[in-house]
Amino acid sequence: MPRQHWTKKDERQYEHIKEGAEDRGTKTKRAEEIAARTVNKNRARAGKTRTASRTSTEDMSSSKRGGQRSHSGPKGRTKDQLYQEARRKNIEGRSKMNKAELERALKRK
Repeated sequence: MPRQHWTKKDERQYEHIKEGAEDRGTKTKRAEEIAARTVNKNRARAGKTRTASRTSTEDMSSSKRGGQRSHSGPKGRTKDQLYQEARRKNIEGRSKMNKAELERALKRK
């Protein structure tokens, strides 16, 4: 990953994220990719890059998200995540739906 314009703080953050991923058992190459993507996304959100994707600037920050989208565990996605997807797909009545109803509506669409 190109790191020409990274600050020392970006480098420290990269190393911290990479080491954390490796400690959890992620392979080195994958840990490096995760760390670089996270740092680059944070840089884009802060306006430190020439170009940035819409998801980089408008999406939930990667530090706040903290693996919420991993879809792991018995409960799957949160109600808020389901609601946001229903909103993107323009599902009517979504604001009055509970989590189970949102899941069913999304499966139908």
